[in-house]
Amino acid sequence: MADGRFLFLLSSGRKDGNSEALAREAAKALPSGVTQEWLDLGTTHLSPFEDLRHSTGYGPLAEKAADLAKTTLAATDIVFVAPLYWYGLPGLAKLYLDHWSHWMRAPGSEFREKMASKTLWLVMAHSGSEPEQIAPAVDSLRWTADYMKMRWGGALLVNANAPGTIARDADALDQAQRFFLA
Repeated sequence: MADGRFLFLLSSGRKDGNSEALAREAAKALPSGVTQEWLDLGTTHLSPFEDLRHSTGYGPLAEKAADLAKTTLAATDIVFVAPLYWYGLPGLAKLYLDHWSHWMRAPGSEFREKMASKTLWLVMAHSGSEPEQIAPAVDSLRWTADYMKMRWGGALLVNANAPGTIARDADALDQAQRFFLA
């Protein structure tokens, strides 16, 4: 991990939310040689996903999608920074994952094969949800890692509702500081 490249994918509808604060705390514990890239998925302007697998098929990636796919492939570790929204991942995270379907099928991309060497993580704040209410979001990423033959790094899940809650939660901050080192 000393020479890793972590891509943190911010997918909240709220800037500087609890999931992001938690992820930034966890990132502080990464070794100094690890590169960190923080990307707000809200700024990527991905187009709505159109599933063309069984009709025309996929052609080359559009420029924005190609840049995002390249950024994704450059990472050793991909961290979804995603609050729990309606028992699942936020729409921005889901849209990004939907585009993987095209990236896997783009001519000459070998996207799926290249993703197999990476680790997938989740940092998620939720609002007093029960484990079975959080499970769909966690499972979707864990199953994605399995499907892509990636390593599942795990999920850091913390109860935090109002903005700034994480900063006052010593236990959550302690969990964050140990998360990537486990």
